[in-house]
Parts: sequence; C-alpha cells; structure tokens
Amino acid sequence: MNKKDFLEQLNNENHYTISKYVLSYAKELGLDMDSFILLIYLLNKPNKMIFDYKKIIDDINFTEKELLSAISLLKDKNILLILMEKNESGVLEEKIDISLFYEIIFSKMLNKQKKENKEKDLYDEFEKEFGRTLSPMEYEIISDWLEKGISNELILSALKEAVFNGVNNLRYIDKILYEWNKKGIKTPNDITSKIKKEEDQKEEITYEYDWLNED
Repeated sequence: MNKKDFLEQLNNENHYTISKYVLSYAKELGLDMDSFILLIYLLNKPNKMIFDYKKIIDDINFTEKELLSAISLLKDKNILLILMEKNESGVLEEKIDISLFYEIIFSKMLNKQKKENKEKDLYDEFEKEFGRTLSPMEYEIISDWLEKGISNELILSALKEAVFNGVNNLRYIDKILYEWNKKGIKTPNDITSKIKKEEDQKEEITYEYDWLNED
C-alpha cells in the first residue's frame, strides 16, 4: 500500500468523536492515557455493549493487561460498570455500562455553572458598593482570593467591614482577610464567635483591691 492509498483508506475509516464536555472535564476525572482512550472508544459505542475484550483489544491495540488496568481505573472512578444481563435466549452476558459517566459530567457542569453565577454575584456586589466598574486587576485580585479557598461569604464580610470604615479599595480588604486568616477566621460565624470570645475574656478580667491599704 502506498501513501496515497493509505491516506484514502484513513479518510474513509470510521472516526471516533470526542464531546467538548469530555475534553473540558477529562483532567478532573483523573484518568491516565489508557483509560481515557478506552473511555473515548466506549462513548462511541452503544451503551451496554457486550464485553468482548478480544475485540476491544484488537480495535484499540491494547494488551490484555492494559485493557484490564484501564477498566479497573474506570470502575474505581465510578465511570464504568460491568453488568451481567440475560440476552433474548436467556443466556447471561457481560455488558459494559457507562451511563454513570454522563451523570458525572452533568453534575460537574451544574457545579461549574453555580460557581460562575456565585462569582458573578460577588463581582456585582463589589461594583455596587464601590459605585463603579471593577478594573481587570481588581477582578484578578478577587479571583485570587477565591482560588485560595476564601469563601464568598467571608469576602463579602470583609467588603462590608471596609465600607463601614469608609474604605473602598481591595488592598484594605486584602489586609482584613489576611488578619482574619491569622486569627483562624474562615466564615462569618467565626467573626461573631471571635468577637463574643474577646468580650467574654474582658468580662473575666478581675482587678485586685488592696483592702488593707485603703485610704
């Protein structure tokens, strides 16, 4: 076979498709290359296909060990199930079920959407309090707080603290968050608890009175 014939044959072969959602969340799934290849292969086949491992090995050029390892990882990730079902003749057959994969992707899509909406609400609140549009640098600073794991609620509490003190810049808010972090404050409830604790400690302070030397 010459190169021209090979290219023509390659063009006429059935091609596997990859959904953009699979690519978007592939890294989060924590799959290695073999399990990812197997997943793409299975997504292009009817669900609950008969588990014909010899055909799969031949189709994707895996060794038996590589296939079993990839299947094991997909099972551990709750992406793949091996089911025993009776066919029309009443004979039990092993079938591959990857319907859980779609539930995982759908869940991740919803979580991403909720996160994006929550972040938008946070940015909107800052712009409302500042009375202006945030600069790209300010967006980046707020985004950095979120990436560090600081909750939206705590950031909003720091914003309210700054506004209460008549300051509307992120450097001041960043300092508030830094000081709160040093004190172990992670949520707005922690702020209330910290204030109450400090007030209780002040009340517990007693002053000794020298009765003998009373004037």
